[in-house]
Amino acid sequence: MATLIHTLADHSDDVNYCAFSSSCLATCSLDKTIRVYSLSNFTELPYSPLKGHTYAVHCCCFSPSGRVLASCSTDGTTALWDARDGRRLAVLEQPRASPVRVCRFSPEATYLLSGAADGTVVLWDVQSLKLYRSGNVKGGSLVACAFSPNGNFFVTGSSSGDLTIWDDKMRCLYNEKAHDLGVTCCDISSHPVSGSESGFKYFQMASCGQDNKIKLWLILFADFLGVELKYKCTLNGHTAPVLACAFSCDGQMIVSGSVDKCVIIYETSTGNTLHTLSQHTRYVTTCAFAPHSSLLATGSMDKTVHIWQLDLRQPCAGDTVKNESKVAVEDWSEDDVSAWLCAQDLADFAGLFKMNNIDGKELLNLTKESLANELKIESLGQRSKVLQKIEELRMTMISVSVPVPDEFLCPITRELMNDPVIATDGYSYEREAMENWISNKRSSPMTNLPLHSLMLTPNRTLKMAISRWLETQQK
Repeated sequence: MATLIHTLADHSDDVNYCAFSSSCLATCSLDKTIRVYSLSNFTELPYSPLKGHTYAVHCCCFSPSGRVLASCSTDGTTALWDARDGRRLAVLEQPRASPVRVCRFSPEATYLLSGAADGTVVLWDVQSLKLYRSGNVKGGSLVACAFSPNGNFFVTGSSSGDLTIWDDKMRCLYNEKAHDLGVTCCDISSHPVSGSESGFKYFQMASCGQDNKIKLWLILFADFLGVELKYKCTLNGHTAPVLACAFSCDGQMIVSGSVDKCVIIYETSTGNTLHTLSQHTRYVTTCAFAPHSSLLATGSMDKTVHIWQLDLRQPCAGDTVKNESKVAVEDWSEDDVSAWLCAQDLADFAGLFKMNNIDGKELLNLTKESLANELKIESLGQRSKVLQKIEELRMTMISVSVPVPDEFLCPITRELMNDPVIATDGYSYEREAMENWISNKRSSPMTNLPLHSLMLTPNRTLKMAISRWLETQQK
């Protein structure tokens, strides 16, 4: 359950960003100020608001120790403030005075990164407060960034839709066209993915964009191997551009905020929706989990910041849907099914399913015939979409309880394949994942060698083997 416990309404214009330290919450706004609150009682600290920027403040962040607060602005500067008394410690001027859209400290506070509207990205030496290195992204504003857990690499996102991976020498190591209409935010979980292959640690990265999507990636940072980025899956819960995303401290949840005015909390491991929060009245521009508590902050163009208390012991369907991995789908009530339909962007059918008393057991037994003849869903496309979501739900149930044979998993998504195809590199992949891959690259996901042809051949033998295995698991 997510409970709204406090609302901050001190800003006089859009809230652009919020950030936690272990004891404080900072918010910044179009009104040119940064405000700082105590987490003990959500009262504003005596030195707040911080004033000094001459135009809108776009982003703010605390150093890992929480002693320094950074803020950046349309005025072309990044300011450093003492978080204990509000003194301004330094003003760092962006090259060519371009509006600064994002700033972030590295995990060891060695560097402060600032990214600007003209595509410039700067690493500042925090000790000397001097410019250490600078670079530039092509064809867009730099609007998002995140450091690797070891601080030796960082990722930037641009309004042109690119995710770019850099090392701390400002060398561009990798570039991926991630969101067609532009990246808006990205974040990297500090916890490695369990079961990482070959002893190397993969971390999860989330990116979101103007295409209404949140994409999850697996990313490998290795000083001697370089970097590797693999697409994992897409979360499609929002109906409008997604402006913000962030991982929880333990990496088990991811939160997002959107132009659709909603905040969605997902379970990272399954992609299932845990909560949908719709109390903001305008675009949700920022969201952040507190590092050592169960607090969540969300900010909006409605000039408010909502503080939420999360009950981490029992995620439930109070806002949207029960966590499928903890509650047997067969035991879902009709209300749980309705909540699940809403989470899968099938809200139009919630009333129909409830009128026909579809509970969890009935849901799992639905077929294309029952959808057409009993529920009277006339559109073939809509019937197919409902059946696809039900099949995904069945697969999630199986994957929670029984390890899936590795040969049944798509090498790109690491998920059970539904429509396996053979590429010309000899490996089998989920069709949609491979089609997305070759739309951006002409190389093999497994070998990184060029593909001599983009032809994809259905692997009917593998599909039959997966179907037989599924049948044995359902008995």
